Amino acid sequence: MPRILLVEDNEMNRDMLSRRLARRGHEILVAVDGAEGVARAAADLPDLILMDMSLPVLDGWEATRRIKADPATARIPVIALTAHAMAGDREQALAAGCDDYDTKPIELDRLVEKIAALLAGAGGQ
Repeated sequence: MPRILLVEDNEMNRDMLSRRLARRGHEILVAVDGAEGVARAAADLPDLILMDMSLPVLDGWEATRRIKADPATARIPVIALTAHAMAGDREQALAAGCDDYDTKPIELDRLVEKIAALLAGAGGQ
């Protein structure tokens, strides 16, 4: 069962996405801010990280940079999740080290396809 770390500060978004992904066969780990996300990534070594970009303590951009800078967690695929779909956000997410980018509100089928593609790629490395 693939383990996904969901780094999301909004309780409603976190609960909804956790339940929906768990029903699709994923084990969900949760962090509520960027600093906790970095710590959980290192401690739990999930198969994939869903990273909200607007987080307290440490934003998703910096949390992703730290995860990608650590050799122990650098190969974990990260999908940026943001409600701020502005021009250049995708490029900024990729520059921070994210492997993909998705917008809120979440379209579950699209997100699940991105997760599957990254998990398949990570398994082949």
